[in-house]
Amino acid sequence: MSAAPWAAHFGLARTPFGKSIAARDLFPRQAHAEAIARIGFCVVESALGVVTGDVGAGKTVALRAAVAALDPTRHQVIYIANPAFGTRGLYVTIVRALGARPRYLKAELMAQAGDLLAAETAERHRRVVLICDEAHLMQPDQLEELRLLTNSEMDSASPFAGILAGQPTLSRQLRMGMFAALDQRIATRCAIKPMDIAESAAYLRHHLRLAGREDPLFADDAIARLHRVANGLPRALNNAATAALIAAAAAGKDLIDDACAKKAVAELTRD
Repeated sequence: MSAAPWAAHFGLARTPFGKSIAARDLFPRQAHAEAIARIGFCVVESALGVVTGDVGAGKTVALRAAVAALDPTRHQVIYIANPAFGTRGLYVTIVRALGARPRYLKAELMAQAGDLLAAETAERHRRVVLICDEAHLMQPDQLEELRLLTNSEMDSASPFAGILAGQPTLSRQLRMGMFAALDQRIATRCAIKPMDIAESAAYLRHHLRLAGREDPLFADDAIARLHRVANGLPRALNNAATAALIAAAAAGKDLIDDACAKKAVAELTRD
């Protein structure tokens, strides 16, 4: 794929701050490494884990990296991008992902999901990894159904590993008294924090290298401005850095200085 004209202006082989990046090329943040390690623990132990972070902090990126490290012959990943489908939808998603046609009556559907989860372990020797993104949107009855699904062998085992990823409100929601039974089943929790300015600078350099640029491109004061407007959040930094690159190319500059960063910030914050 050829680079956009503004990217070619800087000698870049492709757009450096897009989201279509292979898991192996992700910027190696310590926060992500911790999240991946905790997700790995949940998979090994068939446990429940919670990963939280602000919008754009990189929760889904960490999930992608963790899933990429799993052996597909030994793991069956069920990824739920949006849980806004009611309690029946949770069971339907599991049943379909495991290759069966969902039964109509909910009681039969629940039993069907439980049987299929058990069969993955006992017969196919594969561990099911259920990942629910945007889990802060889950309704109380969905969270209760998730708890019931974890019961197996008189509550001595879980038929799957579960990861709930969502905004910080998820942690507060789970600590409410009505979710005490589920909260007690959560084996590990991880909060992905925003990047500090040193990480933001390293993040920009990393993505530029992936796009074919080894030489510095962002001035220090530009990096500082972009970091501030992005609040250290990778997704927001991607948008700000791209806007600054376009502004610099339009002005015929070979370096993204603070004036380009200021223009980018003004465009991004304009009502």
